[in-house]
Amino acid sequence: MDFVGTVWALLPPVIAIVLALITKEVYMSLFIGVVTGALLYTNFSPVGTIEAIFEVMMEKLGDSWNVGILIFLVFLGIIVALMTRAGGSAAYGKWAGSKIKTRSGALLSTFALGVVIFVDDYFNCLTVGSVMRPVTDRHQVSRAKLAYLIDATAAPICIIAPVSSWAAAVTSSVPKGSDINGFNMFLQTIPYNFYAITTLSMMILLTIMKFDFGSMKVHEDNANKGDLFTTAARPYGDDDDNTDKPNGAVIDLVLPVIVLIICCIIGMIYSGGFFTGESFVDAFAGADAPKGLVLGSMATFFFTFCFYMVRNVMTFKEFTECIPAGFRAMVAPIMILTMAWTLSGMTGLLGAKFYVHDLVANSAGILKMFLPTIIFVVAMFLAFSTGTSWGTFSILIPVVCNVFGSGDTYEMLIISIAACLSGAVCGDHCSPISDTTIMASAGAHSDHVNHVSTQLPYALTAASVSVAGYLIAGGIAYFTESSLALIALPITLCLLFVTLLVMRAYMRKQTA
Repeated sequence: MDFVGTVWALLPPVIAIVLALITKEVYMSLFIGVVTGALLYTNFSPVGTIEAIFEVMMEKLGDSWNVGILIFLVFLGIIVALMTRAGGSAAYGKWAGSKIKTRSGALLSTFALGVVIFVDDYFNCLTVGSVMRPVTDRHQVSRAKLAYLIDATAAPICIIAPVSSWAAAVTSSVPKGSDINGFNMFLQTIPYNFYAITTLSMMILLTIMKFDFGSMKVHEDNANKGDLFTTAARPYGDDDDNTDKPNGAVIDLVLPVIVLIICCIIGMIYSGGFFTGESFVDAFAGADAPKGLVLGSMATFFFTFCFYMVRNVMTFKEFTECIPAGFRAMVAPIMILTMAWTLSGMTGLLGAKFYVHDLVANSAGILKMFLPTIIFVVAMFLAFSTGTSWGTFSILIPVVCNVFGSGDTYEMLIISIAACLSGAVCGDHCSPISDTTIMASAGAHSDHVNHVSTQLPYALTAASVSVAGYLIAGGIAYFTESSLALIALPITLCLLFVTLLVMRAYMRKQTA
């Protein structure tokens, strides 16, 4: 039986995700998903299954993009270890504790930093975590809530930021030879990217309204009693401890982070050809994000060495001891990423993208009014199953561009592309095998399964409100053929506010 290009192609990631949520064992769950995919691909040949797993894993680990991400992770882990050993994290935590007086202030500060670092989601996840973890710990914010704040300001802010690696990915997904300007199209999708805007708004509203729901409430209630983790899982062990050196200062954390941000931006535009004549925007659009991040993190590593030696906050021996310590801190996310990439590759071999392509294309003819909603749901499921937003863009954006002919309104095309982007971010946000989700756990030093299980109710709430938004926008665009569909955004935000009010009233009634 041939499983390629059929609904069976989506079985391996579904198995991995369900097992991860049930067993709380992410490594074995991913491995079982990989084995299932290999069995389907080889028609249950034992030898062929082993060969397929080996070949896909080697292909993924040999990919320059993936290797760049792993190297960036290692360098960032080392830099965080250095800042901690030098006493910068502890000093910053004390300083921020004197300035940020409330728990809400700590949450909003974390959100604000996530918004400021809009260049790249990987960079966002790990930087925000290392900077804000001492602050949120001081104000008894659970690690699960910190991971949610990091994850919910990573991809959602990047997908509506014109100058980001995500904008480049979307722009490059527009079919070559098309008369559509990719970058202009991206700009026009921003007000229709309901999931991203709803998620960002939801974080602010939840903080102001001071309530949580689902399993996150359990974690937050326990954090208020002093237990930041709720479960026994401590994936980073003693690496969480902030060394309080007497000569450590806030500058020992702040300056390396600033240098890291500047160097990574320079590295990204360098990789895009800015210094050989390309404009800033074009350089970002053509940037090799992993290469730029590696260059930036390497430069920051050498700067940090020189800075700490001059400041005399650590000895050369202490500096070298931080190198393996930083690497060890990143072993867990590296292992999860490796297995997630292998699972994604196996899903690719099974032709999941062809099945999804046919599903969308065949439904377009008679359901164009509902097409934005359909695309949102399909993109969400595909990104959830494969763990990649960018892969979902590359599959669905060409399909959407081809579905709409010259007789269709451009506004409906923009809404549908926005629904694709929005659904991809949502699915990526929910998926345990998403690299962004994995790095958010790493940045918060949170157990990965805890992060996924506590974040899911929040993400699904935002997704439900977004579905209503696309139903409204699609209907208005279909009947009026104008930009009047923009009114769907304020309606969607009002619906979110009402939903949260109802949920807060329900939670209060339950605890009364």
